[in-house]
This record gives sequence, C-alpha cells and structure tokens, in this order.
Amino acid sequence: MGFKTLFVVLLVFYPAIFAQKFEEATLVIDTAAAVAETDANYICVTLDWWPEDKCNYKRCPWGLTSVLSLNLSHPFLSNAILAFKGLRVRIGGSLQDSVVYDRGNFISQCQLFKKQWGGLFGFSTGCLRMDRWDDLNDFFKKTGVILTFGLNALYGRHHVLRFWGGDWDPSNARNFIAYTLSKGYHVDSWEFGNELSGFGTGASVGAGQYGKDTSTLKAMLDNLYQNSSTRPSIIAPGGFYASWWFNEYLQASGPDVVNIVSHHLYTLGQGNSPNMKSRILNPKYLDKAASILKNVNETIEKFGPWASAWVSESGGSVNNGAMGISNTFLNSFWYLDQLALAAKYNTKVYCRQTLVGGFYELLDQNAFVPNPDYYSALLWHRLMGKRVLSVKTSASKSLRAYAHCTKERDGITLLLINLSNETTYTLEVESTNYIQLLSEYRRDTKKRSFIHRLKKLASLLGNRASDERLAREEYHLTPENGDLQSKIMLLNEKPIQLTDKGEIPGLDPVLIDMNSPLTVSPLSIKFVVLPNFHSPGCK
Repeated sequence: MGFKTLFVVLLVFYPAIFAQKFEEATLVIDTAAAVAETDANYICVTLDWWPEDKCNYKRCPWGLTSVLSLNLSHPFLSNAILAFKGLRVRIGGSLQDSVVYDRGNFISQCQLFKKQWGGLFGFSTGCLRMDRWDDLNDFFKKTGVILTFGLNALYGRHHVLRFWGGDWDPSNARNFIAYTLSKGYHVDSWEFGNELSGFGTGASVGAGQYGKDTSTLKAMLDNLYQNSSTRPSIIAPGGFYASWWFNEYLQASGPDVVNIVSHHLYTLGQGNSPNMKSRILNPKYLDKAASILKNVNETIEKFGPWASAWVSESGGSVNNGAMGISNTFLNSFWYLDQLALAAKYNTKVYCRQTLVGGFYELLDQNAFVPNPDYYSALLWHRLMGKRVLSVKTSASKSLRAYAHCTKERDGITLLLINLSNETTYTLEVESTNYIQLLSEYRRDTKKRSFIHRLKKLASLLGNRASDERLAREEYHLTPENGDLQSKIMLLNEKPIQLTDKGEIPGLDPVLIDMNSPLTVSPLSIKFVVLPNFHSPGCK
C-alpha cells in the first residue's frame, strides 16, 4: 500500500479509531451471603386478551394473538416454551376485567370482544368458552407451563365513570374454577384484577373494598380446594404502585390472604415517544424502577410480611410497546437490566409483556420466530440462579454490573451491560473474601510474596490450590451489523437462528482462559460464568 493510500485510509478511519475509549475497572462481589432471592422460575411471560382491532397511534400490532385466537398448534410456539423447561405464563391484561366464563347463565351467550362505545377500554364484554379453555390447558400441559390466571375483579359491581363500587360477585369465577378443578387442570396462582389500584388505568376500585373482595376470593378458593392436594397462590392487585392504596389494601385484606403482592412497571413511557432509544441507554432512566421496587418492598415489610413481590406485567413502554424498538436488540439493554434490578429488590417473579402480541412480543406473531429479548430471557433462565449477590464497581455509570449464583452448579454468573457507544471496559473481578484475606496478610510483611500469588487464585479457587486449567464461559451479545434496531442477535459473533427443524439452538458459550482480560465492548451485553469463584453465599 502506497503512502498516499495509507494516508487516505487513516484519514477516513481516524475519527472512529480515536473516538474509542478504554476504561479499567474493578468489580467486587460480596460472596459471603445473598442479598436477595428470586423464585427458581423467575422468568415469566404474558398472554393478553387484546383483539386484532386494538390500536394506538394508528397502529394495530396485535393480530390473532389474543388468548381467544392464538394458534396453539404452531410447532415454533411449542418449541419456544419447551426450551425453558418450566416457563411461567400469566394470562391477563387490560381486558381481563371484562372477561366472563361460559358457565351458568353465559353458556348460550358467549361472544368475542367487539368495539363498544363506553365499554372498558372501548370494548364490550368478551367470553372464554370452555372448549377453548380445554385447548389452552392441553397446550400448557404439553409444554410444561406454570400458569397464573387473572380473574375478572369487576364482575357484579356498578360504576360511575371509571370509579367502581359495590361488592365483587364471585359466582361466575366460582363456576369457572370449579370446572377447572373438575377437569384436573392445574393453575399455580390466581391473580385478582388488573390495574384497578390507585386511580386505575381504565377503572379503579377503592383499597378497602378491594381488600374485602380479596378475602372473599380466599374463602372461595379454600372451599373449592379443600379436597385438593395442592393450593394455588392468590396474587393481587396487579396494578401500578401507589403507597397509600397498597398500604390500605394489605391492611383491609388481612394476614395470609394475599400470598403475592403484584405490581406493573412501564418506566419508559408512551410507545410513540421519539426519545425511546436514548431512554433505554440512559442509566438514570433505567434506575427509575429502583424507587418503585424499593417502596413495594417497604410496603410488604410493614403491612404484609407474609407476602412476596412480583412484577406481574412489564413491557417497558405502554400502549403496545415501541415500534421498531421493543422487538429489537436495543430493547435487551432495558429488559435484562430491569430483570437484574428487580431481582436485587427481592422480586420473586418478573412477567414480560408479552410472549406474543404487540410490538413488545418475544416471538414474532406471524412466524413465531424469536426476537432478541427471547434469547436474553432464555440465557437468564439458564444461567442466573436464585441467589442475588451484591456488586460494587469502580466503573463509570454506563457499565451496569450484576451477579447471581450460577444456576444449578458451582460458581457465579455476571451480567455486564455496556450502555456506552465508545468505551470498552476491562474488568478485574474480586471477591470480598479475597480482599479480607489480603488485608490480613498485609499485616505480616513477610508474606507479601505469597499474597501476590494469591491475587489471581484466591477468589477463583476458594483459597485452594489446583492444577486444572481454569476457564470462564462468555456469552457475548451484539446486534447484527452493529445495528441496535436489528431483530437478529449475535452470540459470540454468530447469528442466533432456529435450527432447520424450527428448534431453539444450543446457545453455547466460548471458553476463555481465566488469565485473559475480561472486556465488554461498547453497546454490548455479556453473561460471564466463573465456575470456580469461591462463593459461600451460594451454598
């Protein structure tokens, strides 16, 4: 290459080369004890009731994905669920409080949702036929689904505008649940109502009345399940957190009525926001959920210590998600960060809106091919164990770092999210055990040379010598062609694609020598499994 040609090449690439930044940082993992613990099946997805004519911003992204119309026979759908070996599915959403079940008086008048002026969210009452319920349960059994079903909590009430009063009528729900039990269908938990807390979304019920009605549900379930070997959990209220409402609700329902306090998170705002990309990559925006999660915990500790917390619905942006963003690689920065953030605050289950339907769907509704967030969820499910470890970092705020005990094996797993578009991080990972050991040995200057040898091994081997070759597992996630809004995710530089038979691929890591630098490139995500990391808190 001639000098002139080389000069031109350097001139062209000079801005890109010198715009890159490199930062060295340390992660200190407190391995002595877990700071929080999730359910073993932390990942959860939703199926919604929205019909195909549900539209926002002149966009109608639901198609035939409703609980009433979803194609249950597509093999890609089954394969996607089976890959989790126990995926939680929540049936619910905005129209659940307009659903009736075709038992009793409804057998002869069971109709689908239709547009209706003055109806809840502009739709009529819709009906779940028992033959459809049979089909759903057959599908759930074959795919190993752990089911949560959201009940209609407005049935029998009267309302003025969006404010609903009077007692809940449990008769239709009782007939439905009795049918469910008679068929031997297993429902792991029943959720009472959807977004009726506080001032509500489309409707609201007072906290005292809601607590009273939840007690009615509890008594009904105790009666119906009295001869059953299993008892379902009661989840409520499934709405947006408002401290004054949640506090009163738990006091009104009383001890041991609600097993799980559920709430919804949509911290990215409206789905048509022009600032969605910048919000997802902004650490301050991602941290907005932290105060809500913290406050929910405080409410439970003070008014419902018998209960645990779920995020029973979260899609990032409201009104169907964000077109061209919610189903692309970019969204995984938000999704994985919020999974990790919620886990830190002792959230037991996190339900993603949706499995299929809207722009935030994990599976494309036309071909049932996974979108990037599906693979993010699956990697979390396979790698991140129940126990959450504390992480302190010297890195700048664009690096989000989380640690869990590795799932069903020794060691820990790191989740590293680099929100910066220019900084590559090189990380040294230490444990608090190593730092304590180092401090003790520094008191004896004669042993400093021994400490130097310990630096690379103490945290990794649990202070035990070993002759085996040490390696870590890395799962590096990037978008195809560097396009953040690509629907193709790369794992270790290779596109993740279904097999020729439509099965979920293996998602294998690369093995990296433990002495090699741990780096996270700009605008990428990395799971790192450290199999020999000494972690007493994981025992």
